Amino acid sequence: MDKPLYQRVLLKLSGEALMGDNAFGISQDILEFVALEVSKAHATQAELGIVLGGGNIFRGVSHSARNMDRVQADNMGMLATVINSLALQDALERHAIPTRVMSAINMPQVAEPFIRRRAIRHLEKRRVVIFAAGIGNPYFSTDTAAALRAQEIGAQVLLKATKVEGIYDSDPVKNPDAQKYDHITYDRVLTDRLDVMDATAVSLARDNKLPVLIFNMLKADNIRNIILGHKIGSRVED
Repeated sequence: MDKPLYQRVLLKLSGEALMGDNAFGISQDILEFVALEVSKAHATQAELGIVLGGGNIFRGVSHSARNMDRVQADNMGMLATVINSLALQDALERHAIPTRVMSAINMPQVAEPFIRRRAIRHLEKRRVVIFAAGIGNPYFSTDTAAALRAQEIGAQVLLKATKVEGIYDSDPVKNPDAQKYDHITYDRVLTDRLDVMDATAVSLARDNKLPVLIFNMLKADNIRNIILGHKIGSRVED
């Protein structure tokens, strides 16, 4: 088997991606697809951490939260990520992948508390670690949580899964002539306000020299191939 280019990675998955063609909730077909792709990545011997969004259930800045107190709405969004994390844990364990959910909000009946050293130990024991509940505080997105957790566990790269092939100079869905960037700097992403990750997440990655790779999660074997060093998607770094 090929040796992985990255020994430890943090994978960020949006909650909306789990909906599939549904208007709400979790598509079992998509969940099974994601679990299969993660199991292929796990087979490379790389250590995997995962952060999931909660937008398929509730987002603190969504239209449905417009009349709510922001802190309360963000708390609901963080709980939505826990639901998604437990669903993915179940799907991965059906593939015989040892998995732990670690929550930034204390809920010992369903998940372990996030403790950095314990998380690293799980990774060293070849367990997939799913980091739930964002960073446990309102006003921060799961993109920022992913950038933070990646730094805390010593990940070599942050993989941001999307529905397109990478970063473009305009919306590729609306503009068929949109040009894809194979490589782009953090500052360019921030200056051009490209819709990649929120500014806090990009700034955190830049300040800590954490490469971010944007790729299409709907294409089979992409996660595995990226870990093995194939050039896929768009890379954000200096």
